[in-house]
Amino acid sequence: MDSAPATVVLGTTNAGKLRELVELLAPVGIRCRSLADEPRAVEVEETGSSFAENAALKASAQARAIGAWVLAEDSGLVVDVLGGAPGVYSARFSGAEATDATNNALLLERLARHRGADRSAHYACHAALADPGGAIVATSSGTCGGMIAEAASGAGGFGYDPLFIVPEYQRTFGELPPAVKAVISHRGRALRALLPALVRHLVPAGSAAPRADAR
Repeated sequence: MDSAPATVVLGTTNAGKLRELVELLAPVGIRCRSLADEPRAVEVEETGSSFAENAALKASAQARAIGAWVLAEDSGLVVDVLGGAPGVYSARFSGAEATDATNNALLLERLARHRGADRSAHYACHAALADPGGAIVATSSGTCGGMIAEAASGAGGFGYDPLFIVPEYQRTFGELPPAVKAVISHRGRALRALLPALVRHLVPAGSAAPRADAR
């Protein structure tokens, strides 16, 4: 019997998210591949009203289509003065052809209408693990609080990272080293919370995989 850890398909084609997810799972020895490597992957319409609902929708639908374990997450930026926007629409905030640049520009434009207002915000991430039959066997969530800068700073990360200031460091996610972001980010926190379930379901008993709390 093969005692090697199983492979999990990461339910994303976003290069930035994929890179972060692979790095987070590496310490437990779980092998990963992306939807880009799966010819049976399907388009999943994100019709949920919350990050949690969208994460479960994506994980379950892709697992059934591919016939493999799938880890999916849905995440985004929540800005208080904008009533929680862009929220679940973070990736497509500026429209169907949205890019990081157009999303960031629209965010600053919307905030300019609230001069003097508190610019507090937080990143949120919800993750879901589905078995090959599509059943959700574990979920988790994580957040990271901060505020929105007046202008972009830093070339690291992706999405709204150049605008998201982490108070403890007084730097944006775009300026922080990837290793620091991996520890404090919403995605990092959500994935670490899910690691025990990933190990329980995907790492065979008695294998030499590192402990889930290795990071």
